[in-house]
Amino acid sequence: MKEFLRFVKFALFSISAGLIQIGSFTLLTKLTPWSYWPCYLISLVLSVLWNFTFNRKFTFRSAANVPVAMIKVMLYYAVFTPVTTILGNYLVETLMWNEFLVTAMSMILNFVTEFLYQRYFVFGKNIDNAKNAKKNKDNLNNFEIEQ
Repeated sequence: MKEFLRFVKFALFSISAGLIQIGSFTLLTKLTPWSYWPCYLISLVLSVLWNFTFNRKFTFRSAANVPVAMIKVMLYYAVFTPVTTILGNYLVETLMWNEFLVTAMSMILNFVTEFLYQRYFVFGKNIDNAKNAKKNKDNLNNFEIEQ
């Protein structure tokens, strides 16, 4: 049940990140003369920052080293971003697919693969340790004060 609730939280934060992504993508597509790929790339980065921040704190409740966790997420996106940007641009610009359909397909692929990646690789051993880390830090601070 705990993992199911974790997945639901991840889904809800992913929906909010998806709203940020599709909202910024729509604005960039409608208000700039840019082609598909810069609009997609900017909107993806905005949603990733949002999603990482909230999922680390509330879904996985991890006190893992934030820079290390961010590097791990960057590794995921070092593969995901070029693949979806190049393929998406090809589908939109060459095959004339609808840019919103292509973006939605990328978002669904991202949702599924990123949950598994973050759950088992980024935060795997550090899930639900934020409370313990805070408690240990408080105990250490109290110990230092007593000395």
